[in-house]
Amino acid sequence: MTPAYDSFLTLLHRRHSCRAFLPDAVPGDTVTAILTAAQRVASWNNTQPWMLTITRPGETERLRGVMTQAAQAAPPGPDLPFPERYEGIYKERRSVCGWQLYDAVGVQKGDRAASARQGMENFRFFGAPHLAVVTSPADLGPYGAVDVGAYVMGFMLAAEALGVATIAQAALAPFADVLRRELDLPEDRLVVCGIAFGFEDRDHPANSYRTTRADLDEVVTWRG
Repeated sequence: MTPAYDSFLTLLHRRHSCRAFLPDAVPGDTVTAILTAAQRVASWNNTQPWMLTITRPGETERLRGVMTQAAQAAPPGPDLPFPERYEGIYKERRSVCGWQLYDAVGVQKGDRAASARQGMENFRFFGAPHLAVVTSPADLGPYGAVDVGAYVMGFMLAAEALGVATIAQAALAPFADVLRRELDLPEDRLVVCGIAFGFEDRDHPANSYRTTRADLDEVVTWRG
């Protein structure tokens, strides 16, 4: 293999969903470098449909309070439909991932109060100093959202290369109307997800585990 491949594979293995951040702000030039790199992501017909609204620490703290309060009530609903169900291997993988987190932070099976408290960390952005809300034009429909998904991965890998931790947050999507109101997002854009980012709290137990990946023979079919 090549040094470039080795470096890329290292980034993929190092990147993980950070669930506890230090409060320190990420320097502006580092954020700009992440955005500059992510802007090179491929998109359908080079439409580059993503737009980001990024909060600095003071605004993040304000939004943290708003989202925590909003999460106490029933969410208005996402702009894009969530999965109808998880079945089979997808349900199994989801369950394993969830229990890895619960085991790491000491949530016992059946302790609904503890699991609810951990779930609320989503709306605190896990203590991150920054949140990027990523949107796509409504007119581009699913393909715009697919392009945004590629962008999110580019953003997270660029951040990892610069020592910045991230977590993509679909949990915020059902509160699209709240985010649209609080961040003055245009009505003609769909809220796809958030990306909380900052510096990882390496001592926090929520960051002590890593998920696995399926073997290639589970996801690849060869023909010819």
